Amino acid sequence: MDAEPLVRVVRGTPTDHELAALAAILAARSTSMDAISPPTAPSAWTMSARPSMRPLSWRRSALPR
Repeated sequence: MDAEPLVRVVRGTPTDHELAALAAILAARSTSMDAISPPTAPSAWTMSARPSMRPLSWRRSALPR
């Protein structure tokens, strides 16, 4: 295996428990960054405050009713 390691200890001698904690933290951080969160839909309260916020609604606002 000629690949360079992703993580390297440059000072000190960590215990097995410390290395396991470091590996767990790095694994948790990498999975949360890779996950794509779904877009949140606007709440009913937000939509009631802006009922006419549709695409091009500003153009129709100038038309006679």
